[in-house]
Amino acid sequence: MSVSETLGEARQDRFGAAPATKPGTPSAAAAAKAERRLVVVSNRVGPIAPDGTGQGGLVVALRAALEEAGGLWFGFSGAVNERPSLAPALTTAGEVTAATLDLTRRDFEEYYVGYANRVLWPLFHYRPSLIGYSRRDAAGYLRVNEIFARALLPLLRPGDLVWVHDYHLIPFAEALRRLGWADPIGFFLHTPFPAAELLRLLPDHRGIVAALCAYDLVGFQTASDLQGFRDFLLRRANGEDLGQGMLRGFGRMLRAAVFPIGIDVAGIEGLAAAAEGSRQTRRLRDSIRDRSLIIGVDRLDYSKGLAARFAAYAHLLERREIRGRTVFMQIAPPSRSDVPEYREIRRGLEAAAGSINGRYAEFDWTPLRYLNKSFNHRVLTGFYRAAQIGLVTPFRDGMNLVAKEYVASQSPENPGMLVLSCFAGAADELGEAMIVNPHDREGVAEAVMRGLDMPAGERRERWTAMMATLRRNSIDAWRKGFVAALTAAGAQR
Repeated sequence: MSVSETLGEARQDRFGAAPATKPGTPSAAAAAKAERRLVVVSNRVGPIAPDGTGQGGLVVALRAALEEAGGLWFGFSGAVNERPSLAPALTTAGEVTAATLDLTRRDFEEYYVGYANRVLWPLFHYRPSLIGYSRRDAAGYLRVNEIFARALLPLLRPGDLVWVHDYHLIPFAEALRRLGWADPIGFFLHTPFPAAELLRLLPDHRGIVAALCAYDLVGFQTASDLQGFRDFLLRRANGEDLGQGMLRGFGRMLRAAVFPIGIDVAGIEGLAAAAEGSRQTRRLRDSIRDRSLIIGVDRLDYSKGLAARFAAYAHLLERREIRGRTVFMQIAPPSRSDVPEYREIRRGLEAAAGSINGRYAEFDWTPLRYLNKSFNHRVLTGFYRAAQIGLVTPFRDGMNLVAKEYVASQSPENPGMLVLSCFAGAADELGEAMIVNPHDREGVAEAVMRGLDMPAGERRERWTAMMATLRRNSIDAWRKGFVAALTAAGAQR
């Protein structure tokens, strides 16, 4: 059963029929073996050329993968127009080409705002009460995935490896297969994947799982995410476990495995060391004076547990001995302002920040600094290095690279302490952090207090162990491991 069959959606053909000679046929593939490329497909396309501002590790890693053999990065341009793009806009930098597509307002509202971010995002982050499902949005989600597949197909060469990213594009492989593409397609989910029983709350849950089975390789952040997918396939869809990570479901065979995403450890270390003496970091240190800095950096999102984090800090301030001793700086750039729930989050956090400062602030000390703005990567690493506590307490997160970047930014002689939610994927790797349940405000406050009072020797011991894990599971190891597994899937085919 395909996603299209599940929803009964009539397809729109905006890019014409598939070519008469379809890429991916044995004869075409044999003719182009020497031109094998990596093709990355994501909702948004990252910068394909370095810009000197310290870009995020994922952008750097994907660009490096594309540069190795020459490649293509395809996705939504971010532009919403009255008329859809007739063909992708192409931009080339070195060995990498970016191909981007505009969407209509209707497509954007149904595919991105409606289904991806008001259905899949809350479901995958264990917030079913926030799901706003409609069949119209579900059909729009499928329609745009097919639009993307039809737009990409003419740009593909036989033998290309196609690597699709994240929940926006789950049906992409199924759409591309219907157009005749037979070469390997891999998928990596950056978010959590829900437990099988929670997934059943989605009206078209079988279609979503069937769409994942159209990939040759499906990667997850953690073992629990993989288990949710595997459980559903075996218990609810008559799937089979073939051993060694191989599964059979909905008439297809695929490999499902864990590929925990990492960071560019050496790059972050270098940025943080350089940023320690920067103007912004000096200003921050001067403003804090001899107080301890607690830092949180998150997109403004209900999955991040920011209201509970503020409540935990307020509980910490109930201790008179801590007042005037710490400053908590929460950086939370706005996101998804088109989604009503996000506007409500912002109003709630602004009220909570005002309440905390109104209750506890003194004429020469403001306990909470709440910033609704972005900072570039280089500046953030300097802020991480200045902080005695990194407070990362999401209610649910696929991995959370802020946790890893905070650790990598620390001074080896006097590292700060990471306080980390047990529901972040990073907790599976960084067991030496102070692991907390974000719903337990007293427990979070106690962990922060313990981290502030922890002897330097213990902090260095914990930091050294976490850094060894980060170096072993770096962003390069992640992307090389996934590409190698996808290549192996192609060889098996």
